Amino acid sequence: MGTFFDILSWVFLLGGSFFTLVGAIGVIRLPDLFTRLHAAGLTDTMGAGLILTGLMFQSGGFLITVKLILVLGFLWFSSPVSTYALARATLASGQEPYWQEDLEIPPTARIPGMVYPVDGMEQGE
Repeated sequence: MGTFFDILSWVFLLGGSFFTLVGAIGVIRLPDLFTRLHAAGLTDTMGAGLILTGLMFQSGGFLITVKLILVLGFLWFSSPVSTYALARATLASGQEPYWQEDLEIPPTARIPGMVYPVDGMEQGE
């Protein structure tokens, strides 16, 4: 039974590491604050949640597991609230989200036959 919990723990730890890595790349690569907030929220809730769940399987004692559950609950409640508050404060300060119309798509990345909003604005429609 110990080997089963070790394997299960590593599955959760590797899954959490994957979500944390993807979220970190998203924070670096995404264009504006609002899309970066989404990546950071993914990192907090999924990445840290899976890592803490994997640590629960590795912990030997009941008290340690209870503490990890409390930390997990705090993260699940505080991360969305702080993300929402930061997004509202950014909107209140006047910063606009990044819209699709602002995106310039290079000709090599276009899908044949698809009409893009940027094309319609360039033609004066």
